[in-house]
Amino acid sequence: MNPVNSEHINLDRLEFGAQDKNNISLYLLRLDKIHPEISGNKWFKLRFYLDDAIAQNKQTIATLGGAWSNHILATAAACKLNGLHSIGIIRGERPHDLSYTLKKATEYGMNLIFIPRSEYKQKIMPPDLASREDVYLIDEGGYGEKGMLGAATIAEFYKQQKFTHICCAVGTGTMMAGLIKASGPLQQILGISVLKNNWSIEKEIKALLGENGQHIRYSVNHNYHFGGYAKYNDSLIAFMNDFYRHTQVPTDFVYTAKMVYGVYALLERNFFPPGSRILLIHSGGLQGNNSLLHETLIF
Repeated sequence: MNPVNSEHINLDRLEFGAQDKNNISLYLLRLDKIHPEISGNKWFKLRFYLDDAIAQNKQTIATLGGAWSNHILATAAACKLNGLHSIGIIRGERPHDLSYTLKKATEYGMNLIFIPRSEYKQKIMPPDLASREDVYLIDEGGYGEKGMLGAATIAEFYKQQKFTHICCAVGTGTMMAGLIKASGPLQQILGISVLKNNWSIEKEIKALLGENGQHIRYSVNHNYHFGGYAKYNDSLIAFMNDFYRHTQVPTDFVYTAKMVYGVYALLERNFFPPGSRILLIHSGGLQGNNSLLHETLIF
């Protein structure tokens, strides 16, 4: 897969908050800087799928997602970059007006196919698409072994820093599984689930890891989803704006903001041992903020 601007990735030391009281240091891995659409963890999760598709001489990538899916837009942009056709299988009926995300995806040449939510849940592919031999299918959010292995390469950008804790937002669990796989036995991997009642996520992560990843210490926190996927309230928006004022780092309300909010809440509860070196993964997805009303955010 043709690379994006991975040289732009850096570690920001976060001075925002009261973590210094326990000699805790906090850092943010800026994966959001690599590309405006193939941002954050999306490129890492896609990279080995696209390499495999190209090796098999597949001309078209098909994948699944919702109207504001970061994965859909990232796939469309990555396919354009690599000379591939793309198809987005979109959850629900076609709206009168496409979302910002889907409009941008079509600008990259993605063909959109809308299917009923019941069929989407069961991953029932349109018959004419399922029978095409030139199509390479990637699961929603890049879930799967290749997505996990791609996400594991994120560790190349922080593995020399000897962090005690690695924290990330959790949707499908693909990135978290990759971080677990790449991390050492003395590191704690903490995921903040952005979905409500996402109780099956631990099982899905274990399914990706297999037996070799079970020795790593990891946990998923389910307390900071703010009502569910893409849900938010005034407290989260206020936190995002305050975080930006102090750090100049933009976050998205679907994933990274909830993760950062959760980590700071856990800091206040003395969840992390004194002296901890904590890394937060900025997984990009800032385009999702376009679904908010104008001037909701200050960035």
